Amino acid sequence: METYSLAADEESLDMMAVLLAGGFVLAGLAPWLVGRLGVRAGWVLALGPAAMFLALCSKWGGIRAGTPHLESWPWVEPLGVVCSFHLDGLALLFALLITGIGALVTLYAGAYMEDRRDQGRFYFWLLFFLASMVGVVTADHVVMLFIFWELTSISSYFLIGFDHDREEARAGALQALLVTALGGLALLAGLLLMSLAGGADSLSALVSRGDVLRAHTLYPAILGLVAVAAFTKSAQFPFHFWLPNAMEAPTPVSAFLHSSTMVKAGVYLLARLSPALGGTMPWTVLLTSVGGITLLIGAMLALRQTVLKKLLAYSTVSALGLMVMMTGLAGDASPEAAEALAMGFAAFLLGHALYKAALFLVAGTLTHATGHKSADGLAGLRAAMPWTAAAALAAGLSMAGIPPLLGFVAKETVLSAGLGLQTPAGVAAATAVTLAAAAYVVVALLVAWTPFAGRRPEGLAAHKPPTAMRIGPMVLASLGLAAGLLPGLFAEPLVLPAAGSLLGRTDLHGHLALWHGFNAPLLLSTAGAAAGWALWRLRPSWQTAFARCIDWTTPLGPEMGYHRTMTGVLAVARLQTRFLQSGLIRYYLLFVIAFSAAVACAAMLRVLPGGTGWLPDPILLPDILATNLPDLAICLLILGGTFGTVHARSRLAAIASLGSVGYGVALIYMRYGAPDLAITQVLVETLTVIILVLVFYHLPPFPRVSGWPTRIRDFIVACAAGMVMTVMVLVTYRVQAFPAISDWYADHSVPDGKGRNIVNVILVDFRSFDTLGEITVLAVAALGVYALLKLRPHQSDAGDPPP
Repeated sequence: METYSLAADEESLDMMAVLLAGGFVLAGLAPWLVGRLGVRAGWVLALGPAAMFLALCSKWGGIRAGTPHLESWPWVEPLGVVCSFHLDGLALLFALLITGIGALVTLYAGAYMEDRRDQGRFYFWLLFFLASMVGVVTADHVVMLFIFWELTSISSYFLIGFDHDREEARAGALQALLVTALGGLALLAGLLLMSLAGGADSLSALVSRGDVLRAHTLYPAILGLVAVAAFTKSAQFPFHFWLPNAMEAPTPVSAFLHSSTMVKAGVYLLARLSPALGGTMPWTVLLTSVGGITLLIGAMLALRQTVLKKLLAYSTVSALGLMVMMTGLAGDASPEAAEALAMGFAAFLLGHALYKAALFLVAGTLTHATGHKSADGLAGLRAAMPWTAAAALAAGLSMAGIPPLLGFVAKETVLSAGLGLQTPAGVAAATAVTLAAAAYVVVALLVAWTPFAGRRPEGLAAHKPPTAMRIGPMVLASLGLAAGLLPGLFAEPLVLPAAGSLLGRTDLHGHLALWHGFNAPLLLSTAGAAAGWALWRLRPSWQTAFARCIDWTTPLGPEMGYHRTMTGVLAVARLQTRFLQSGLIRYYLLFVIAFSAAVACAAMLRVLPGGTGWLPDPILLPDILATNLPDLAICLLILGGTFGTVHARSRLAAIASLGSVGYGVALIYMRYGAPDLAITQVLVETLTVIILVLVFYHLPPFPRVSGWPTRIRDFIVACAAGMVMTVMVLVTYRVQAFPAISDWYADHSVPDGKGRNIVNVILVDFRSFDTLGEITVLAVAALGVYALLKLRPHQSDAGDPPP
């Protein structure tokens, strides 16, 4: 089997870096351009994705010849992270769809949102997402892939929730973010494990080490994590519910993110890693079962809908399930069958992106022109928008799988590949595709035929859509028609390299054709189309009963599980907040002291040896009086201050007693040879006492609000914490859990820190960031105290409060 050469072309080695940088820069300039150009900004901004599209087309010849475009340069060298990009047939097909459809959507959005004041923000996130998605499909290093993957999740969150004044938009955005963020975490773990098992960090190298990965003990974990990442991103069962709810986004967002780009990121991930992780029974069973279930569930739920965007959204879920199922079947098939499956996958990917983006734009045009979001009540609009009607008809026929559109060619290829397996799994896959195709016909008729046919109802007003809103659907529908009439000229050059990347081969010689004769795939295709036509004609008789059946099963679905999980999480958060964030500082101190004492006690129990050898020798009272009388006096001063603080009747007395404790600590520093620390302690303690007196002077009289049970509890916690600290001090001289760092500081203070005062060198050089943090804390505290003193209320001369 011939594999792709890893040798990069020598021309334009930094092309991808320039394209991605240009995309992000253009996103940053979008608000400025909108402020200068107004509604015409869409025409200018669309030139950016169009230029990226043309630049990518320049690489098509070399990629078709089997030479991918590679570029790489160091980024985080200590961690071995490099910025590397890999453009092969699969990445090129995705990148062309992203940039090409992105240019049309950007142009369309200028007219669709002409009355919105926040177009600059919209274009920023739209173009930011476009550049991030191009990064996803071209990134070669696992870290780069994860970064771009998460950037698409973040930008899609802001796009879905763009109308943030509506609760539905906010909820849909949050749901999409939470589900895809879960997949992002799984992706990070899966990629790291895969790099560990494969001994490489680049996807192009890992793909060539499939035998090593599949034989590794980490393979099940890698497969599970990668599958979760792909299933959440591409809305596979049981994560399919977030995609229809994301239709709260503006229609250009739905057309771009949720038909041809973001939701296909998971499909791309599975296709990219298929040569490395595919070919095993777990891979085949997992992907074919989940993909098949999603295929049928998405088609079934689409029949329940009447809202235009929801119809298209659920059919998109079904189509994504089909592509996942094809990827799973191709991983464990014979070379000939795998080639047919890969061709069907790539052809359907291309056809679906063209007709679904066109239909989403048509749905947006209908809503923009009439104000209606549902297919019910729309009719007779062909005269008002003839070009849009023609584009909708062509895209709808492609979705329904009617010749001579690309959708028909793709469906025939998929059915032929499924039946060509000659296995029960292949027959089941072909049957599922046929059943889903019937639902696609219903959706296509409701979106592309019903609003334009017949007589316009009374009171239905519609205006002619702007030119910018007509171009996108017409171009996409025309491409679908041209690729269907001449698939060998327009579709096959893109489909073959992508299919080869899916299989890790360049020796594919498949062929796309509009007509293959009268055969079993044609029979199944005709049966599916006829069943869909019959369902559409009989829709009034079964729609109500079917909707009730779906509504009855909704409480048992995964979306309800999501809502219950979120409700439980919020309930736990509220309970935890009431317990930990009571607003009373005494409870905060209680938790901190008790937890710190428990952690310190656990650490000591782990490192202390058995027996009592770690205890210091007992010291008798005469010895203390004879040799440590000054230390005893200092200790008595500290104990007296502590006792006075606890039993003080006023705040001022408590502050004064607490200050004596700090001054006692300063005397200890002075006695044991640390005059600089002693001076610092005296200054800090003096400042603290003064500040506390100034602040607490204005507070009401000192109350006693705690009863005896509370005092007993605080006494127990305080004694336990004191005992732990006492034991820690006692064992300091006997137990050395880790090598002492004091000798290292002493040896390096002069040569590295250029100072003989070791404490000063530690604070200024070795631990300068700690010192900077402490200074920052003190500065913030000082600002707070200044605010308390400066902004305290004053009484005016007349006795009224100031305004």
